[in-house]
Order: sequence, then structure tokens, then C-alpha cells
Amino acid sequence: MNLISPLIRPDDVTIDLDAASKKRLFELAGQRFQASYGISASEVFDSLFSREKLGSTALGYGIAIPHGRIKGLKETACAFFRLKEPIDFDAPDNLPVDLVFILLAPAAATDLHLQILGELAQMLSDQAFREKLRQTREAAELHALISAWVP
Repeated sequence: MNLISPLIRPDDVTIDLDAASKKRLFELAGQRFQASYGISASEVFDSLFSREKLGSTALGYGIAIPHGRIKGLKETACAFFRLKEPIDFDAPDNLPVDLVFILLAPAAATDLHLQILGELAQMLSDQAFREKLRQTREAAELHALISAWVP
């Protein structure tokens, strides 16, 4: 089992999200986390946007892992978005991003937060896995794919 599996629920996976910019993506993510976890949408937006100002969370290959810390959050929360159209994310390879994992950690997060980020980066460095994420048509199948990945 991987570290992401217990964090991501089937409802946390979205296919063909229509977000024309990072700002819009973070707004939609805020709405999703508010609906799913009761976290303030504006707090999610502010946390993700503040972290992004420090440097892009894009890894290259069309992937980004925006992340932030949320005061009052009890457990780490995660969502996956496959964008309808790739967006600019200031990626190191200058490629637009279409695969986005968003990770929110408690304000006093431990090393587990860093381990999860590392595992996500490892997962998404696999070209064949990235292609499966792009080609799978159903959110439930994507959730199963992510949950079944073995480090």
C-alpha cells in the first residue's frame, strides 16, 4: 500500500476539470475541499497561492503537486485533478500542466507530509503511470489506479 491511498477518496478524483489558470484551479480546489472536508475555500486558496509564490510546484512532464498547510486541519487531505486543458504552471521544462495532485497538511505537520510529497513525485515520475492517468476515462478507475500504485 502507498501513503496516498488512505488520503484520497473516490470523490477526491476529478476528470476534465475546466480551469484556465492556476488561480482558477486553486479557487476550484478550495471549493472542493470546503465541500468535502469543511475547510474554508479561501483558506485553501490562500495556502496554495502563498506556497506557489515561493516557487512553482510543477515537476515537469505536465505534473504539479501544489501543497499547503492549513491551521486546524486534523489529517492530511488530498485531491487529484486531471485538467480538461493543460495550463501554464511555470514548470521547469516549460510544459503546461494537466495532472494535479493537491495536498493539504495540518499546520503542525510532521515528516509524513514530506514523505507523501516524495511518494507522489516518485509515482508521477513513471511515464507509463502518467499515461494511464491521462488515458483512463472514469474517475473511479483513476482512483483505483492511484490507490493500487506500489512504491
